[in-house]
Amino acid sequence: MTTLTDLYPSRGPREVTTPRRDPVVWSPPGTPGPITPADLAAYDTDGFLPVDRLLDPAEVNVYRAELNRLLDDPAVRADERAIVEPRSGEVRSVFEVHRISEVFAALVRDERVAGRARQILGSDVYVHQSRVNVKPGFGASGFYWHSDFETWHAEDGLPRMRTVSVSIALTPNYDTNGALMIMPGSHRTFLGCAGETPRDNYKRSLQMQDAGTPSPDALTRLADAHSIRLFTGPAGSAVWFDCNAMHGSGDNITPYPRSNLFIVFNSTENPATDPFAAPVRRPDFIGARDFTPVR
Repeated sequence: MTTLTDLYPSRGPREVTTPRRDPVVWSPPGTPGPITPADLAAYDTDGFLPVDRLLDPAEVNVYRAELNRLLDDPAVRADERAIVEPRSGEVRSVFEVHRISEVFAALVRDERVAGRARQILGSDVYVHQSRVNVKPGFGASGFYWHSDFETWHAEDGLPRMRTVSVSIALTPNYDTNGALMIMPGSHRTFLGCAGETPRDNYKRSLQMQDAGTPSPDALTRLADAHSIRLFTGPAGSAVWFDCNAMHGSGDNITPYPRSNLFIVFNSTENPATDPFAAPVRRPDFIGARDFTPVR
C-alpha cells in the first residue's frame, strides 16, 4: 500500500471531517487562460463555474450523433466500460470515451476544455476519467450525494485535491430531468465517510453508490451551511466543478433524456498512487494510470 501521508482519511469506523489542505485554484494570479479573473475567483469561492455556451448547436449535433453511435454499437454495450441500468437494462454510462471515440478525444484536447483545466490546476493535465452519463426518460436513476475526491482518493489513490471535472450537456438539462446539484462552498471541507471498502467495490458503486456515501446527518449539516445549487441549461452548456464539491443528481422520470459528457482532469504533478482506503485499485478505465499530458 501507499507510503504517502494520508491527508484526507476516510472509510474508517466513523465519519470524520478534515479542513481542505490544498488550494482550489493552483495557478498564480494573472496566469493567462480562457477563464477570466472574476470567474476564477468565483470558482475558488463556490467550487464551480458554469459556462453557458461552451459548444455551438452544430457542435452539439456532432457530439450527440457520436453518443448515439456508441449507444447503438453492440460491441460498446458488451464492453466492461459500459455500465447498464439494473432496472431497465439500458446503458447508464460508458467510460473511457476519449479512447473509444476520436470525436470525443478531440473535444478533450480542445483548448476551451483542456485549457480551463490547466488554468485551474496550474500545470499540465491528464485525463483521470472520462465517460458519458446517459439518463433516458421514464425512470433513469440518479447519482446520490458524494464527493468525487473521496472515492478517487480512497479507491484510486489520488493524493491531493488537484483535480477538476467538467460536465458538458449534450441534451437540455432541465430542473425536472435529473440535473446536477452542488452545495456551493462544500469543497472547503473533506467529509471522510464511514465503513470499509469492499473488494471490487466499483462493480456495485457504478450502478448504486454504497461505500463512500455520506450520512443523512452530515448531508443535512452541509446543506444547511452551504445551500444547494441546481444547474440547468441548453445542450452545449457546461459546468466545471472542484473534485471535493458535494454533488448529486435525482432520478429522471420525465420523457426528456439527459445526456452529458463528463471529463476529469488531474494534474500531472498529482499522479495516482496506491489506494488510500481500498484493498485494490479500480481498473484503468475508471481511474487512469496513463499520466500522459493532454496535448
